[in-house]
Amino acid sequence: NDFSKLALRVNQRAGGWSPLVSDRYQWLEVDLGRRTQITAVATQGRYGSSDWLTAYLLMFSDTGHNWRQHRQEDSLGAFPGNSNADTVVQYKLEQPVIARFLRLIPLDWNPSGRIGLRLEIYGCRYTSSVASFDGSRSSLVYRLSVRASWTVMETISLKFKTLKNSGTLLHAEGQRDHSLTLVLEKGKLLLYHLQGVSSSSGGQLLVSLGSLLDDQHWHHVKLERLSTHLNLTVDKNTLQSMNIHVSQSFLSLSLPSSCSQGNVTFSCAEPVSVAVTFTDSHSFLQLPGLTSWSTGLVSVMLQFRTWNKGGLLLTFGLPQQDGTVFLYLSQARLRLQISKAGRSSLDLSAGSGLNDGQWHYVELSFKNDHLSITVDKDEGATAHINFFPFSGCPTGESAQKCKNPFNTFQGCMRLLNLDDQTVDLIKVQQRLLGNYSHLQIDMCGIIDRCSPSHCEHGGICTQSWSTFHCNCSNSGYRGATCHSSIYEQSCEAYKHKGNMSGHYYIDVDGSGPIKPQLIYCNMTEDKTWMVIQHNNTELTRVQSSAERNQHFAYFDYSSEEEQLVAVISQSEHCEQELSYHCRKSRLSNTLEGAPFSWWVGGAGPGQSQTSWGGALTGTQQCGCSLQDSCLDPSHDCNCDADYDQWTEDSGLLTHKETLPVRSLVLGDIHRPGSEAAYRVGPLRCHGDKNFWNAAFFDKETSYLHFPTFQGELNADISFLFKTTSSSGVFLENLGIKDFIRIELSSSTEVVFSFDVGNGPLDVRVKTSLPLNDSRWHRVQAERNVKEASLRVDNFPAATHEAPTDGLMHLQLNSQLFIGTASRQKGFLGCIRSLQLNGVTLDLEKRAKITPGVLPGCPGHCSSYGSLCQNEGRCEEKANGFSCDCGQSAYTGAFCHKEVSATFKSTTSITYILKEPFELSRNSSGLPSSIYSDITLRGENISLSFSTNQSPALLLYVSSFYREYLILLINKNGEDSQIAFSLGCLLLINDCIDQNAREDLNLTSDVEFNSIKSLILGRVEEPDGLDAEMAELASLGFTGCLSGVHFNSISPLKAALLHPDSPVIVTSPLVQSSCGSSSPANTYAAETTHSLSGTGSKVSLCMLSLCIYYWPALSHPPTFSWCGNLSGTPLILFLWLFIRLSYWLINHPPR
Repeated sequence: NDFSKLALRVNQRAGGWSPLVSDRYQWLEVDLGRRTQITAVATQGRYGSSDWLTAYLLMFSDTGHNWRQHRQEDSLGAFPGNSNADTVVQYKLEQPVIARFLRLIPLDWNPSGRIGLRLEIYGCRYTSSVASFDGSRSSLVYRLSVRASWTVMETISLKFKTLKNSGTLLHAEGQRDHSLTLVLEKGKLLLYHLQGVSSSSGGQLLVSLGSLLDDQHWHHVKLERLSTHLNLTVDKNTLQSMNIHVSQSFLSLSLPSSCSQGNVTFSCAEPVSVAVTFTDSHSFLQLPGLTSWSTGLVSVMLQFRTWNKGGLLLTFGLPQQDGTVFLYLSQARLRLQISKAGRSSLDLSAGSGLNDGQWHYVELSFKNDHLSITVDKDEGATAHINFFPFSGCPTGESAQKCKNPFNTFQGCMRLLNLDDQTVDLIKVQQRLLGNYSHLQIDMCGIIDRCSPSHCEHGGICTQSWSTFHCNCSNSGYRGATCHSSIYEQSCEAYKHKGNMSGHYYIDVDGSGPIKPQLIYCNMTEDKTWMVIQHNNTELTRVQSSAERNQHFAYFDYSSEEEQLVAVISQSEHCEQELSYHCRKSRLSNTLEGAPFSWWVGGAGPGQSQTSWGGALTGTQQCGCSLQDSCLDPSHDCNCDADYDQWTEDSGLLTHKETLPVRSLVLGDIHRPGSEAAYRVGPLRCHGDKNFWNAAFFDKETSYLHFPTFQGELNADISFLFKTTSSSGVFLENLGIKDFIRIELSSSTEVVFSFDVGNGPLDVRVKTSLPLNDSRWHRVQAERNVKEASLRVDNFPAATHEAPTDGLMHLQLNSQLFIGTASRQKGFLGCIRSLQLNGVTLDLEKRAKITPGVLPGCPGHCSSYGSLCQNEGRCEEKANGFSCDCGQSAYTGAFCHKEVSATFKSTTSITYILKEPFELSRNSSGLPSSIYSDITLRGENISLSFSTNQSPALLLYVSSFYREYLILLINKNGEDSQIAFSLGCLLLINDCIDQNAREDLNLTSDVEFNSIKSLILGRVEEPDGLDAEMAELASLGFTGCLSGVHFNSISPLKAALLHPDSPVIVTSPLVQSSCGSSSPANTYAAETTHSLSGTGSKVSLCMLSLCIYYWPALSHPPTFSWCGNLSGTPLILFLWLFIRLSYWLINHPPR
């Protein structure tokens, strides 16, 4: 639009405005003569000079008092000025301002010149009808005509201004006893809905919006009805209320007649109330004391408003008594302290919660030695004192004598009254009264930084004068604005952090609006399932009834609707069991006819489905029809055979668009003899499409492009990367001036850079480990109106605070590039699970059509292989990895679950090994020699046990050469011991009493060849054992065995989980949790346990042995125990005995 120019033309060769003194207390005020809609301002330096402004403030007013500062983006107060004296700089206001007066306040100017300005204002005349209400039950009533037809949209809009913080602004009555009331309460607008004229309550609160609306400035209010929804807009902020379900026109805007009640005038009276703003810690106002105070009569009254809990309101000295009076805020209470040298101070307090931003009235009076404080005209605190007078600090007094021991007050004051004399703040502003610094006079510059609140996801906003804080406790989110979720987005993500099966909070959209939900994660060996329960997963019986033709069943899920939809959408596969058990109860009538029964499933209200578990969607069939196994071949469901016997149609529903099952309708249940039962299992989903969505960039010039990133006020970016390169740009998005970029600047540093108009900022995280190690590393960057933060893996996060008075909106206009399209070095490597504000970018889909970028990224074991425990082997998958527990005695997703069983004395497990059998060594035909260069060979044995039996056999291994290896608990007097026997070698040491876990390394010059079998528990036919050992073997083992591993053989696991293995089990064997007390990580520290005699309680003990063989021994064998070895002399003696025996065998006497 072309706007009228309302002041001097910029191009006119006039000198311009230049005050005598160039400081921040100067201003230029323009009276436009009447209220005007101002749309733009333009500035230029003083003609023919070096005088121009580089920054300024704009103030607007209707009366020449009570100025209001205009702000950009509700934060930035300063406007950029000129860079020379001739160029015109124009600023268009985002929202036109309606005012009569404009005031421009210089902030900065050319340091080589002075303040100089030529100004032009753009706008047009503004006219409107006004009405003034005095608050004494005055009102303007419109008699509304009745509309016969329903209208989709109705609107009421108005503007108001007031100094009062409470009052009814609007009351509208519709048809059928519906009414709306718009009420101003403590400076906020509240919208109430009432149904029923007889109701005694004020109605239901629909929305609350706005703040500090009692500032005597115009505020725009719009109330809209869109069908059955109401929207309330205050100034630029809109909130949608709840659905009020009205079926007739709620508000009518046809106004055939009106009348007024009470004192209503059609002109706007403008009461003058001059306020002063204390802006920062340097603000002060110094006034002279009154002579009347010397008589002992003192009275001080004022009003203030602030967000701070503390700050000095006023102070004055008692020079005759060498004392000082302080009136201040502390913990949002008003306190009065009178201190005098040599005497204890007097301390009074009154009021509470005075930092709520509301105007509070304070009266301090002293009369006849009686001191009182009144807050908001409520009775406060009183005391008797015997010294006076009060007086202010003299103007010429040094600053040291006016020290402030409290925080400086930041806030607004008005109606300052000393002994019933109002302080003329305009005279103070003109330097005709008192002294001041860093004040804004004739305005209250308070800002409500919590309205609207920048705290997301239910974070609670609190504020001080200059900033705000978000309390994110119990919200499930973190950060300065509670923006980023503290939870993972899927069970898959929890699994890859090493978590086991259990309940976890899942936030499916990260920083998005969907709330976290508690979900059970079943971490199996091959898949990770998300299990969502509903209110009835049990088999439910339905009895026939002649009174009803149908049975209805409804299922309420533990997750909310939007959570269910998001989980199903991001999962690769979902399923739900649906079973129908029937006896003379059919599902379908005929293929063409209407079915007797159906179920409803899918998003929202769902759709009716007639296909049953295992059948194709959209068919009136059951799973048996696809397998040609239905009881009656002429029917597609078992139940449709209509037999007088129990049968079922069961199967899995796997079509995601029809999940979850929301209700069942069972129809054929009314006939005599009809019986039915149904079961709808929990919803189960696995696979996270977002978590594994990846792309590989094989050139530095490769990139993917996406639409412009929309993150004006809040932006969070998270992704995983792996690379061998030391630098490269991960992503960037540019604007005209603004930009956002994340890059790897070196092998140990990630940089998050951006500019929102305040200049470029970098947030850097340096790591102690290299990031170009071809392993996955996680980057999380967030930028909001309060701060910017960057996290890399688990290294300490870096943050950078945003300026309190700066630009906030990130304005981008180019495409978002993954990699870089600029001249900077691009990224080489893989990027995975890239999310912007909780939304995953489909890298794989875009990579399939982009040269230089490949979809997917293999190689996950380098990052996640360490999660596989207990000799589990990491196996690569296209999307992720799995732990192969085939060579481990453990099972589970990470080979972390011990396989345990409770043994009785008759229990025996025999694992048969066929001859020849060599597990970890090759039999050697080389002659034994102490000089032979033979590779070290041996056996590895590990197990956990608990028992109160002693002695007891733990493990028996026999060979085809009548050699044996026995692991047993031996009883020797009162000591509990472990005995290890290999042929004629027997070693004993007290270890059970030292630690619950024992790691042993043994050496022997006797090789154990051709192993025949391995036995746990009772040995039925001992081979090669002496009588004492054979008797012990026949007693078996009573207790718990867990995690048994012999080289690569896991006999207990084979017997329990792999019955097709070469294993023989005598006596019933059932898997038990008796070994669950042992840790999943065998390298974790253990608690000391003791193994006592018969009848005592025994805890689980873990034992690990390594036996090494040498063809001959040139050095004493090494026996390494987890505790101190007390039997060293015995060991050395045994070694000498074995050494001699070995020599005699190889050199028999002639």
